Amino acid sequence: MRYSREHKLETHARIVKRASVRLREKGAHGIGVADLMKDAGLTHGGFYAHFDSREALVIEAFAYAMDRSIERWRKLAEQTPPDKRLATIVDSYLTTVHRDDPGHGCAVPTLGAEIARESLKTRKAFAAKLEQMTDILAEQIPALPRKTARRQAMATLATMMGTLVLARIAGNGEFSDEILAAGREAVLDRAAPAKRAPKKSVAKKAAAPARA
Repeated sequence: MRYSREHKLETHARIVKRASVRLREKGAHGIGVADLMKDAGLTHGGFYAHFDSREALVIEAFAYAMDRSIERWRKLAEQTPPDKRLATIVDSYLTTVHRDDPGHGCAVPTLGAEIARESLKTRKAFAAKLEQMTDILAEQIPALPRKTARRQAMATLATMMGTLVLARIAGNGEFSDEILAAGREAVLDRAAPAKRAPKKSVAKKAAAPARA
């Protein structure tokens, strides 16, 4: 039976969407092609009608997940006053809901370590999406020069994602909640100087070693 181009595109999108959830739940190597196709309501034999390889599906699936994160952050920023946008994104990321539902959360904490061991093609695709995430965060730090804001965004991402990984390792008890709270505090304390006037920021920075 010959299907229309629209039907094939819809089926392809359904496979990618379902695979993005399952890969985040089970890891890049925790589920096979047959199971991924079954989740999408299709047979294993139809896989190569949509993808050249398993790697191609993995790349599309994590790109889909990361695009959803970027889209979510943009919407949050649009709905929030400029001076609260970064804090709102951080608060929405470091939550118990996100911790307990990796299948519908950010792909980096769930797949990052595995992707780092994949092919150059996969790593480049992942890195491109990671850079987009960095840029959207940097846009929420307008008080700093572009280069400085981008570096701060990188540090913010690293802290957010590392915090989520540790919180998941710790489970869903009090210790895990403390990790989430500590991560939020660390990120937002770092971001706070960006709201101050330049002279005050310099003074604050100079005083920091004395407090330590």
